[in-house]
Amino acid sequence: MPTDLPNCARCPFNAPDRLCQKEGGKAPDFCPTRNMMELAEQSLEEYNNTPGLFEFARQASIQESEGYSNKELGYAHLRPVKTRIEEIMEFAGKMHYNRLGIAFCIGLRNEAKIVEKIFSSRAFEVVSAVCKVGRIPKEKIGIGKAHQLSWDKDEEAMCNPVLQAMILNKAQTDFNVLLGLCVGHDTLFLKYAEAPCTVLAVKDRLLGHNPLAAVYNADSYYRSLK
Repeated sequence: MPTDLPNCARCPFNAPDRLCQKEGGKAPDFCPTRNMMELAEQSLEEYNNTPGLFEFARQASIQESEGYSNKELGYAHLRPVKTRIEEIMEFAGKMHYNRLGIAFCIGLRNEAKIVEKIFSSRAFEVVSAVCKVGRIPKEKIGIGKAHQLSWDKDEEAMCNPVLQAMILNKAQTDFNVLLGLCVGHDTLFLKYAEAPCTVLAVKDRLLGHNPLAAVYNADSYYRSLK
C-alpha cells in the first residue's frame, strides 16, 4: 500500500497526543493534518462562503456538546446522555426544520411506524417512503429469478431508493432520515436526495442492525473477516 496516502485509521499515537488534537502533537508520515493543511484551509473557506454551511456545522457541534454531561469535570468524566433519535429531533429543531422525511426498508416497517409517531408527537411534519414504493419489477434493472428473494413469485418489486428520494424531494422535506436501507441502496438515496440527510439505523440482517458487533468481535468470533 502506498505510504503517502492519508490513513488516519493506522495512526499509532494515543488520541490526546495526536497532531490533529493539539499543536505540536505527534504525527506519522501519512498524517493529513501535517501534509494537507492547504485542504484544511480550503475546507474553512467552504464553511465561511457556502450559504447555510457555517450555521449547519455550528449547530452540529453544539448538538455534539449537548450529548454529554460532566464536561466541567474534564474529558475523562464525560457521560453520554442522549439517544440518537433524540439528537436527530433536537438538531432538526436547532436548524428550524419542520418537515422530516423518512426513507425506510420494508423490513423495518414496524420501526418506521414507531419513528413516525415519535417525530409527529414532537410536532414535526413527516413524509415517508418505503423501499418498495412504485412496485417496479426487478427485471426492469436486469434481475432474474435467481436473484429474487422469493423464487415462487413470477415477479418481485425492486428496492427503489431513487424513487424514494424523488418522493421526498417533491414533498420538499427539510431533513431526511435513513432507516435500514441496504448497502448500495442507501448510497443511491444519498446521491439523489436534495435535502440534508442523516442516518438513524443501517441495515445488518445478520446482527439485528448492529453492524459494529462484527467489528467488536473481529479478533474472536468474527476473526474470519480479516
